Amino acid sequence: MPKKSTIGFVIACVFLLSATFYPVDAYISKPGGAYPLDPLVKVQGGDTDDEGSMSLMTIALAKATPITYAWAKVANHQHILPSNHVRNPNEDEDEYTIRQLKLMSQSQFNAILVAFQKADKPYEVSTNGVFVLNVLPDGAADGLLKAGDKILRIDDVKSNSQEKVITYLQEKKVNDIVQLEIERKEKVEVVDIKLKPIPGDDSRAGLGITFMEDKTITTTPNVLIKSEDIGGPSAGLMFTLELLNQLEEEDLTKGYAIAGTGEMKSTGEVGRIGGIDLKVVAADAAGIEVFFAPDDELPEEVLINNPTLRSNYEDARDAAKEIGTKMKIVPVKTIDDALDYLEQLEPKA
Repeated sequence: MPKKSTIGFVIACVFLLSATFYPVDAYISKPGGAYPLDPLVKVQGGDTDDEGSMSLMTIALAKATPITYAWAKVANHQHILPSNHVRNPNEDEDEYTIRQLKLMSQSQFNAILVAFQKADKPYEVSTNGVFVLNVLPDGAADGLLKAGDKILRIDDVKSNSQEKVITYLQEKKVNDIVQLEIERKEKVEVVDIKLKPIPGDDSRAGLGITFMEDKTITTTPNVLIKSEDIGGPSAGLMFTLELLNQLEEEDLTKGYAIAGTGEMKSTGEVGRIGGIDLKVVAADAAGIEVFFAPDDELPEEVLINNPTLRSNYEDARDAAKEIGTKMKIVPVKTIDDALDYLEQLEPKA
């Protein structure tokens, strides 16, 4: 018969293992790191003889366990995020990862587009089908399509835009069968799908998926961006600045360590992102001297429902004050705001 002390030890071990590894329905975010962009962004024949640096910022995001959840409650610069604040409804972990990587790809596309427009360099845009982000449970495509599939054609209609897909499906009814030509893991397959009511909207027939256009851009000179497994759209602004720094002979950095965050829209606007206070902490730890923060304007209807919500710039500014950094926090609404600031910046001695 086991001794009580042995049983107690086993129970303690089980409890410790559960507290360490058992997932909680939440995520923990904390400061990540600063990643210099010159090794990640390459413009063929571009100017790389710069004194300073451009860096993208990341946050660390992980599924919570009882121990990490409890520690985040008392630790500085850690946030507890409910799962529904991270993942979309009906989105599993794999779909979340695929969506984040696709958003990163989209941020790169917009960065290249805006940079080449600003530099007045030639480029060409093409759309190569639509990209499946999420397959809704009990929808028509459940079990037939997967996140990451690319829909190339529906029946005889080439699906080279979201508008074409939506317009074509609007004419269909429940139980109609459509034939999809899809690309999955670089292989082309044909799938027949019987349309069902869209989950949450019984008035319309559809595939039961969320999707976005799969666009590519061809440029002269050629551009290569290696983002590895970094996800999300928040590096768009810094990708754009690094591309312009290589496309033009002028050293935009003026010798400073420059970082920032913000989604780059195709219009040149800088969009709001999450976790900016954590990125300020990470940037300070990395020795960043100038930090660009989206100066987003919050709609009145959003503020009515979220009266404590503030712009990214306000959160970044207050985080900088809290940690006592000498880093300059610069508000930007557009890529032009960032370029104007860099143009008037005195070169570092």
